[in-house]
Amino acid sequence: QVQLVESGGGSVQTGGSLTLSCEVSAYSTLHLAWFRQAPGKEREGVAIISPGIISTWYADSVKGRFTISRDNGKKTVHLQMNSLKPEDTAMYYCVAGYRWTIPLQSVDFDYWGQGTQVTVSS
Repeated sequence: QVQLVESGGGSVQTGGSLTLSCEVSAYSTLHLAWFRQAPGKEREGVAIISPGIISTWYADSVKGRFTISRDNGKKTVHLQMNSLKPEDTAMYYCVAGYRWTIPLQSVDFDYWGQGTQVTVSS
């Protein structure tokens, strides 16, 4: 069983930055990604990174503002979020899976963290 524990959420003003981190208990060949879900909205996959750090993908809504990275030695994945907007407000989930499907789909990820809240105020 793979366990994921997120940290780094919080409240910021528009234009601010936050970095989310996630510790992954079993790292190996898992793709790591971040999803988010705002109240009343569908869950959205925002970024994914391959096991060898060769490939990344971003949703159009965050491209150019968010950066996903992973530290294979420390078994962590990070989401650097810059130029935050109120519409980025959501619960953010760290996820892991063995499939790479674009756009990201929840069903392709077997393991989910409990989530960390990000709130961006105007």
